[in-house]
Amino acid sequence: MPVGKLLIANRGEIAIRIARAAEELGIPSVAIYSTDDHSSLHTKMASESHALEGSGVSAYLNIEHIVDTAIATGCDAVHPGYGFLAENADFAAALENAGLTFVGPEASQLALFGNKVSARELAANLGVPLVPATAGSTSVEDVEAFLEEHKAIMIKAVAGGGGRGMREVRLGDDVTAIFERCQSEALSAFGVGDVYAERLIENARHIEVQIIGDGTSIAHVGERECTLQRQNQKIIEIAPSPSIDSSLRALLTNAATEMASEVGYRSLGTWEFLVDADDSSTVAFIETNARLQVEHTVTEEITGIDLVRSQLAIAGGSSLTDLNLRQEDLPSARGFAIQCRVNTETMTDEGLARPGGGTMSAYEPPSGPGIRVDSYGYQGYATNPSFDSLIAKVIGYSPTSNYEDAVRRAKRALSEFRVEGVPTNITYLLALLERPEVQSNQVTTRFISNFASELAEAAKHISLKNAPEAQLTETTSSLAGAQVSNDPLAVLQHGDIDGRDIPTAAGNDHHGGEASVDGTQAIEAPLQGTIISIEVAIGDEVAEGQPVAVMEAMKMEHVIASTVTGIVHSLGVTQGDTIYEGHPLLYIEEAELEIETGETESQIDLDFIRPDLQEVFDRHYKGMDEAKPSAVEKRHGRGHRTARENLSMLVDEGTFVEYGPLMVAAQRRRRSLDDLIDNTQGDGMVAGIGSVNGDLFDETTAQTMVMSYDYMVLAGTQGLQNHRKKDRLFEIAEHNKLPTVLLAEGGGGRPGDTDTMGGAGLDCWAFTFFARLSGLVPLVGVTNGRCFAGNAVLLGCCDVIIATEGSNIGIGGPAMIEGGGLGVFRPEEVGPVDVQYPNGVIDILVKDEEEAMETAKRYLSYFQGPVEDWEAPDQRLLRHVVPENRLRAYDVREVIETMCDVDSVLELRKGWGPGCVTALARVEGHPIGIIANNNHHLGGAIDADVGDKGSRFMQLCDAHDIPLVFLCDTPGIMVGPQAEYEATVRHAGRMFVTSASVTVPFMTVVLRKGYGLGAQAMAGGSFKAPVFCVSWPTGEFGGMGLEGFVKLGYRKELESIEDPEERIAYYEEMVAKLYENGKAVSTATFFELDDVIDPAETRTWISMALKSAPEPVARHGKKRPMVDTW
Repeated sequence: MPVGKLLIANRGEIAIRIARAAEELGIPSVAIYSTDDHSSLHTKMASESHALEGSGVSAYLNIEHIVDTAIATGCDAVHPGYGFLAENADFAAALENAGLTFVGPEASQLALFGNKVSARELAANLGVPLVPATAGSTSVEDVEAFLEEHKAIMIKAVAGGGGRGMREVRLGDDVTAIFERCQSEALSAFGVGDVYAERLIENARHIEVQIIGDGTSIAHVGERECTLQRQNQKIIEIAPSPSIDSSLRALLTNAATEMASEVGYRSLGTWEFLVDADDSSTVAFIETNARLQVEHTVTEEITGIDLVRSQLAIAGGSSLTDLNLRQEDLPSARGFAIQCRVNTETMTDEGLARPGGGTMSAYEPPSGPGIRVDSYGYQGYATNPSFDSLIAKVIGYSPTSNYEDAVRRAKRALSEFRVEGVPTNITYLLALLERPEVQSNQVTTRFISNFASELAEAAKHISLKNAPEAQLTETTSSLAGAQVSNDPLAVLQHGDIDGRDIPTAAGNDHHGGEASVDGTQAIEAPLQGTIISIEVAIGDEVAEGQPVAVMEAMKMEHVIASTVTGIVHSLGVTQGDTIYEGHPLLYIEEAELEIETGETESQIDLDFIRPDLQEVFDRHYKGMDEAKPSAVEKRHGRGHRTARENLSMLVDEGTFVEYGPLMVAAQRRRRSLDDLIDNTQGDGMVAGIGSVNGDLFDETTAQTMVMSYDYMVLAGTQGLQNHRKKDRLFEIAEHNKLPTVLLAEGGGGRPGDTDTMGGAGLDCWAFTFFARLSGLVPLVGVTNGRCFAGNAVLLGCCDVIIATEGSNIGIGGPAMIEGGGLGVFRPEEVGPVDVQYPNGVIDILVKDEEEAMETAKRYLSYFQGPVEDWEAPDQRLLRHVVPENRLRAYDVREVIETMCDVDSVLELRKGWGPGCVTALARVEGHPIGIIANNNHHLGGAIDADVGDKGSRFMQLCDAHDIPLVFLCDTPGIMVGPQAEYEATVRHAGRMFVTSASVTVPFMTVVLRKGYGLGAQAMAGGSFKAPVFCVSWPTGEFGGMGLEGFVKLGYRKELESIEDPEERIAYYEEMVAKLYENGKAVSTATFFELDDVIDPAETRTWISMALKSAPEPVARHGKKRPMVDTW
């Protein structure tokens, strides 16, 4: 049903805007006002007006009274405007329960978007880009850890918006103090003190998308740019953005419409994004304002769409189709519009806004073509410090495609705006618009703070067109809410603030000013605001610099410190008072007092442990092995080590910093908190960041993410909190590009968690986040004992799997197998080592956990860089490894061990794919990857397994910039019917496509056979593809095997010889000739090889290639999308 009568639950210019739209639709409107806001112009613009109970902001937040007023006045709908209750889900629900229409989104949508965390979750689920943030409402400890990770962050209120409860934090700042201020501001503004933190985009532009929906259909009405901000609050808004291209515009509008469509959004809403000014491909959704926006005006100007009328029509049941507002019906934006917020404030050299007030002795808004002013000011109006300082919005619109035309129009409007009697920021806005960076829109959200002093100075020299020749001497008081004389005693006897007796030490001496008659010193308010608390009392001794009061102003809390040392003589304010800048807060009688903070600090017992800290120590202790002797004994009894014992061996001593040690399992509905603390602390995972191989590499390179499932806690299973811990650490590993070691022993998913919202838990992010690390950082998986289900999947995502001899690895454990009707088995029968090693799942098989930790450290070292200390075997030994008899086999591993630094070779997947050896090693300390044909298996032919094994190893080395050395001794790619059963065509083909994609230097050394396609596969597809392709003297070459070549190429000649013995002799003679023609020194004459070398010079060639190769190109992300798990 269309709206019949409308109550406007707001004040000021937005209430007037809504009343005008309602009148144009023929809808009677009701204005409401607080007891101290009766003179506001909005009370005269509605059809009728009614007073609320109470004064100030609180009156406009009284849900019960506003609902009662709407019912009493016969209204059937309520428009909340913006601010106050506009995004309050409880308010929308209360109206719905009373049978009234809330002109805005549904209560559920307000609840969703009113919580920034839930809004971020929706965005993440839809793939909308986000900036990294803490998970939900967070603690100061989590914020400190998050700051340590990201260096510069923003603390934000979980609820609400508009800049309240928001502060920037950098390393070195007092995190606790800032955190508490944000909590306090959030609690005061929104009734909820929860905050979270997100990474700060240093040079950001603020772009928002206007959405309109009818609950079924969604359309966007273009974007606005709101980059120019002071103290996180917008001051100039533009539509459309003059600086974004069509692809970025499409990305932003598509993201906003997708999120709105997902929830069936109704009414107006604004989706806000940050765009990195240095890299426009970096975009982050920050929040949704589920309401009419302050800056809706500029969108109306460029589209001709009345957004407020449309909002009222949708509330009355109209669809976008009815309103001709479907996406395909919307008019194209024409020209540019700029909104400037005129506030009763002055700007400091530091870029801070100082609210002012008084009575407007003159008020003449601008007019003319392309000028619009939304305001509630008028001559004689006395501003009210209880409310926001915004007095008018000046909009300049130009229909041309030249953005500077709109800038000039906005400048003209501001210069014609005459406001006297109160300070305004008009000249400051003009100073902004005069800047060439603003005129070309080359700005970021930090522009005002970066150029604060220049802008403040420029504003002082700007004259308005209709400014009077001489300003009257300021006679207004610093006291908010009324005009009184300059006598500081006057305010103490006036109105609500000071109609009381002020207690003093003498009983009745009340003085003001910088120094009162009796010599006391006034501590004055440095800005306009409200007194939140008084920290001292009459008679207290106060030291210079000591906090004496806390004030709230411009949505921020400010601690006021004493400027003198002395005794508090009297108080000039009480809690809750709203005052102007310069008002005396208290009076101090100066005195020389022995208040020495340094002396107090020296008396602190540095060894004393306070109870709160002792509680922290006690809680941490419960997660230690020492607190669980029986569990440790049981673990040792099975021949296994504890998670913490393994990590202490893996990580350098004293460097491990643990994340989430105090978390407990999500089972509070079935177990007591004490039980959970005693038995589930850490929720089955010990994880954090530490140094690995710090004795070999610098401390930055050595930093590693280490994570171990704790089998002593719920069998190392994966629970809700366990997943959340992994999610956080995987994201940190991604952001900081930390190598990650995962000790994966455990039983997979845990069915016993109760503290969930239901569902199957398939929206868990852990597997996505971990898999996303593949190709970005080295992933080392270690397992011992049983590793099933989800634990096994994470293990399978790793680049390397190191397993002990007693391991079992399976996608499902016995319970899953039996539940699937597949039989009953013991855990030891599922995926034992004698299955998983020869089938290639396990890369490295070790005896026990101690060896596993040493192997993990050794594996990781190849990815950490070169080492300084190395030793090489006598290279002359290489001359004798390959037999002179070309048909006799030899051990290629002996070649590798002799060619490389002593004890530097680590072979991977030795148990599978015997046709080749893949190993990490070092030459002169530099890491290399080696792929060598093994002549003991199929003569070194490349079969399907070799294709897979070699291809994956190439990906691994290329992803992490490790050069490759191919040791070629192959008769070719395996042929025959059996080979085709194994899909060799495809598997062997992987060697070619992978080697063609690598960018690391790679080299080929032919040890003996270099035949056909197999030899080409060992050289990147061509002997000219490697940095060098050389051969040992034992090398022999041909387009295919010599024997086969003779049989095929000389078939007619062989058939013409009838005597079998003569035929065999001819065959052997031809093979010998071909060998002579195809041996290394002969092939080199055609420059098919770079050289035939002394085997003892092999290291020299490799060293040359390593030293002459360019340094790997620095990159911000991945080089390869992933490393194949197979």
